[in-house]
Amino acid sequence: MLGIQHWIFSVKWGIWTRDNNLSNTSRDVNILIFGQTGQVARELAMYEGVTCVDRAAADLEDPGACAALIAARRPDAVINAAAYTAVDKAEEDEARATVINGDAPGAMARACADLGVPFVSISTDYVFSGTGTRAWQEADPTGPLGAYGRSKLKGEHLVQAAGGAYAILRTSWVVSAHGHNFVKTMLRLGAERDALTIVGDQIGGPTPARDIAAACMEIARQLADDPGKAGIYHFAGAPNVSWADFARETFAVAGLTCAVTDIPSSDYPTPAQRPLNSRLDCDRLETVFGLRRPDWRVGLQDIVKEVSV
Repeated sequence: MLGIQHWIFSVKWGIWTRDNNLSNTSRDVNILIFGQTGQVARELAMYEGVTCVDRAAADLEDPGACAALIAARRPDAVINAAAYTAVDKAEEDEARATVINGDAPGAMARACADLGVPFVSISTDYVFSGTGTRAWQEADPTGPLGAYGRSKLKGEHLVQAAGGAYAILRTSWVVSAHGHNFVKTMLRLGAERDALTIVGDQIGGPTPARDIAAACMEIARQLADDPGKAGIYHFAGAPNVSWADFARETFAVAGLTCAVTDIPSSDYPTPAQRPLNSRLDCDRLETVFGLRRPDWRVGLQDIVKEVSV
């Protein structure tokens, strides 16, 4: 099985290498990435042979333009790392969120199916209702609590309907040294305050964006070799943890002496309801693609170091 934390994928189709030591039998490929400034897109941009496109090149509010770009570029694979991620704002902006998270991935998937190239699209645990305590499996009934989840679920349905060699990768609690995320917020607040109250009844798997990027690249590679692996998969960091405990670990790694008090979600109301249970069962991804859940504590160490530089 592949421990993706310690491997580098160099975009020579069909080989994993350590320290970019390439095989003579591999070939250069071109992978088109939708997204440029998001957390996962910024990690994907670190790979050789990828082309990241921003809104100026293909606006996700114009799904037809996204499909046209794929048809014109004729890449070897496409990864959709762009999305409308403002969960609370989506409650009053659902139509726009649905075009970006639903219609655009569907158009991309159809264009990839026409070309016969792999398509990987990132989805979310928010497609589930968040009830219970059992980790969600890919075949479990969906039931989004809000507009963001509904928009992502529409995207899943349209990608599936397009056929082709697709993979929908549901993930959760994305963190990195880039953009806006929980770890960066905690590092800022932990340096400013002596104590914080943080939600303790939402449980999930924090997932470093760097690990998501590596997983997307490997999935695209394997789909090119075996389109029969198409489907929905889960990928989240381990072990599962509450937001409050995640904050405690962040402060410990950063050497911050900020006390954390657990509070229920009801004490921190937001426009969009958050799922209490964001646990994702990732066994299927390991069985089919050989990708294990990354240890988010390892990724957290790297993120804290990068942010502190």
